[in-house]
Parts: sequence; structure tokens; C-alpha cells
Amino acid sequence: MDNTNLLVGLDIGTTSVKAVVADSGKVIGAVAVPNKGMRHGNIVDIDETASAISYALKEISKKTNANIYRVVTGIPVGMLQLETASDLINVSDNGQEVGNNDVRRVVRAAIRSAVKSEREPIAFLPSRFLIDGRNEVDDPRKMIAHSLAVQGIVLTAPASPLHNIKKAIERAGYQNNFFIPTPLAISSVALNESERSFGSIILDLGGGITTATVIHNGQIKYANIDFEGGSDITNDISTVLSTSKKDAEQLKLDYGYAEPKLASGKNEFAINSVGSNGQQMVDEVYLSQIINARIMQIVNRIEKGLIKHDALKLPGGVIITGGSSLLQGIDDIIATKLNIKTRIYQPDQIGMRNPVYSAAYGIVNYAYKMSDIDFLVISAIYGKNTLGEKTEMPEKNNKKSKRTGTSNEAKGKEEYNRTELLKRERRTQSKSNKDMKNKEKGIKNFFKKFFD
Repeated sequence: MDNTNLLVGLDIGTTSVKAVVADSGKVIGAVAVPNKGMRHGNIVDIDETASAISYALKEISKKTNANIYRVVTGIPVGMLQLETASDLINVSDNGQEVGNNDVRRVVRAAIRSAVKSEREPIAFLPSRFLIDGRNEVDDPRKMIAHSLAVQGIVLTAPASPLHNIKKAIERAGYQNNFFIPTPLAISSVALNESERSFGSIILDLGGGITTATVIHNGQIKYANIDFEGGSDITNDISTVLSTSKKDAEQLKLDYGYAEPKLASGKNEFAINSVGSNGQQMVDEVYLSQIINARIMQIVNRIEKGLIKHDALKLPGGVIITGGSSLLQGIDDIIATKLNIKTRIYQPDQIGMRNPVYSAAYGIVNYAYKMSDIDFLVISAIYGKNTLGEKTEMPEKNNKKSKRTGTSNEAKGKEEYNRTELLKRERRTQSKSNKDMKNKEKGIKNFFKKFFD
């Protein structure tokens, strides 16, 4: 099967690599494989990470009986920095229609003005485009303009860790097309429109790190990262019960509770304990107390930052996801500790009804819902052929695009263009040296005013 509409969302996690493949927006396969090449969210062994990526993508290819051309990878919030960015370009002294290349040029100019040394841009979120400094639009293309400005947020990642991720994907035998901020990807599937707009907290309980990201007005407003996660819970069980990490992980999955009150002291199970003769009996309550102790330490640290930024007052509450959210009672203890409403999110599609797939699923969902302007922004960062040689962009429903122009906006564009064309004809008919000098002076004053 040579289906060029296929897109793979790749989530490279500390304990596992997750891949979700979609065909024209419809999920058709998902896999999760162990990863031994990372520690607390950072690659420590490129070859091990590449091996996990290769295995995951080959498994996806087998499941779908298709060649994988396009891969889009999530960047965790711990690597992200947000900077405001703006700039302005000259389109034409006489005024002409704004084209795709003009949008790319102004986006590149804005990004260059904001990116700091030792960091690379991974995404740019335009808040508005300005035609001639006065007409604010979402999509400036086909509008007559002398100048085009853009304002927005650029998200960057440190150059060295980003290089390691790219290199691991390349060594796996694939090419990453572009990156998507993981919190925005998760928010596209885990939060509804009101939660994204009015404010919510995404609590991602990962294997190596725990992140709390505040989403407000559809943007990342704050993030708190704790470098402990599910693997630390497993290590605690292994240490306290003197058992192997493999057995400790299985005990956590089979018998563990985040809330000890839900466990029963009557339910006992045998474990292989180092240094003891034969097997040792342990009950659910004791195991859950070990789990709960580590969870409460993590939540206590996360809570401090959320309180400092008034995030616990947001109406959307806390949406919990990630592998450790499978521990029963995790939502109750977080709701009680933070005094905020909580719920657990996991994808509901067949084959990936597990919160470990939230990020990878969010990545493909986010990519397929990107508007034409979003793709132009992406191509300004990564190059025009960001989605592979087979096609320029995946099929999508324009009604679901994040920046779909309204009929009023379209009428406004037409009226604005007619007016500008008439003005241009009058200028051509009555052009004089004095007029030209005044026009040049006016443009220079506009540029000076904008940059001041």
C-alpha cells in the first residue's frame, strides 16, 4: 500500500516510544515500544533511542501495510521557551497582492528577531497579520498591500537536545518533517474548546517526568516540570520490596493503587524478593502506600508553581493523562490535594484506549487540523517541502481549520482590494515627483513608528 495521505505522530518518551498513524485524519494504527535510550526526558543513548523509533515505525508500517513517508514529532514542554515576536516587510511600493512567499518572508523575519543563541525555532503561532499597519487579518493572502507585518509567539528548543532527536530519527531510517509542541497537541484532543479558551491544566504523568502545563486562550501560558515520574514509582517498589524492576513494574500495573484507601489488606500476592527464601507475601495496601508516597511528593512540588501563577483558579480544572494516570484513584487524590476538579483523559479510538497514546494521537490530530496559513508558517521554518515529496499537505476539512475566514472577512478583503486598486490607478494617473517624495517619506515614518 502506497498511501501518501498517511501521517505518523511520534512521541519519544523516557520509557517508551509511541507512534500513531492516521489516514486523512482517521487513526488506523498505534504502537508503543520500550525505550532504553532516554533518562528523565533527555536522550542519553542515540542508538538505543533510534532502535526504539525504528521498531515502532516498522511495526506501524506492518499494521497498516503501508510505507511511512511523513513523520511529525512532539517536543515536550520541558524543552520549550516562548518568546514574543514581530516584524514587518515591504510587499510593494505601489501595492500588490500578498502571496505565499510574502507570508513566509514576514514569518522568517519575526522569528529571526526573537530566537536566542543556542536555540532553534520549532513553531510560530501568529496572533495577527497587519496590512499596511492598520488592517488586522488572520489570512493576508490576495489582499493588496504595501507592507505586511506579523505578531505572534515563537516556540524554541535548545539546539543540542533537538539535534539528538533529529539524529535518532535519522538513524532509525526516517526523516522528521516538522515538530509540534506536545502540550498543544494534547490540548487539541484532551480539552474541549471552552477548556482551551478559559483555562485548564494538563497534568501529564509520564514515565520519566511529570509536567503541568497551563493552556489559556489556546496558548501555553505556564509550565511546571518535575523530573520524576512512573519509573521512579517503579524504582521505589523495587527498592522497598527488594524485587527486580521488571517485577516491580508488573506489581504496579497489576495490584497498585494511587489511593491506598481503595486497596484491601486482605488481598495478598506473592513476590520474588532478593535475600529471602522463596516468595514473600505482600498486600495491596502496603504496595499502594509505597506508590502514594512518591505521587504525593511529585504533586506537592507541582502544586507550588501552580499556586504561584494562580493556575488552580482556572475554570477548566486539571486534565490528567500519561501512563501513570492508569493508577486507580489518581484523580481523587489530586482533586483533594489541589482542591480542584479533575478528570482523566485517554483516547477513545479502538486500539489505543490508553492514556500513553494521548500525545502521539494529539500530534496527528493537530497536524491534520492545521490551516493553510499554519502550513505556510511551518514551511517558513522547515522549508517548503515539509510534508515529504509525495504531497504538499494532508487532506483536511477546511471547516475544521483553526483559521478559516468568515464570509464577512472575505467581503472585507474584496472591498479592500477594490478600494486599493482604485487608489493605485489614481496615483498612476497623477504621479509627480512631489507625490513620490511624500510617499517615500510616509512609508519611512510608518516603519519608524512601527519599530519604535
